Amino acid sequence: MLRSLALATAIAFSGVMAAPVFAQDAAQQAPAGQSPVEVVQSIADQLGKAIDGHQSELKKDQEKLITVIDDIFLPHFDIDYASILVLGQHAREATPAQRERFAKAFYNSITHRYAEGLLNYTRGRVKVLPFNGSLDDKRTVVRTQVVLDDGKTVQVDYAFRKSRTGDWKAYDVIIEGISYVTNYRNQVDAEIRKVGVDKLISNLETQGSKALETLEKDGKASS
Repeated sequence: MLRSLALATAIAFSGVMAAPVFAQDAAQQAPAGQSPVEVVQSIADQLGKAIDGHQSELKKDQEKLITVIDDIFLPHFDIDYASILVLGQHAREATPAQRERFAKAFYNSITHRYAEGLLNYTRGRVKVLPFNGSLDDKRTVVRTQVVLDDGKTVQVDYAFRKSRTGDWKAYDVIIEGISYVTNYRNQVDAEIRKVGVDKLISNLETQGSKALETLEKDGKASS
């Protein structure tokens, strides 16, 4: 069982993957020309700076904590691509309006469920490992280790792909070999088959993180 800090750190890196279209304005502010390793290191450094010394303040104001997550993570993710991956085959069946609603509701559920876990984050928690990929490829993986309170580490890898503009954007997180996209895609698929895409979206919109918890519990029960 992953400690809450490791999971929260990893999910925060990936939770914005399903962010809605309105977040694309933030993505345009990402520094141009950063390598995937530089992107991950920059996020880790910014997160430490934003959290260190501000835990009490952010704990009392979760919306401010959500804003911190938005500001740091959103510029570096391939939002449209990742949202489609989470919906899987249902992305082809959904209308553009449904895809946008799903993205927004799923993003809000993810960030509110895991945001508070980041309050324990401090600088140095994420160790970026030497890069073994090729920047000539269109896809690559950055490997990191999240350091836990007891000194043990959790392997967290970030899948990147190169955008049409040449910038590197993350689209998946693999925690100890388990893909975030695959995990939630399976849960979303099962729920859509059970209640339909509109009902799933409605549940996420009205229940937020509680709807996400139900997806996770149902997923564990069926595995």
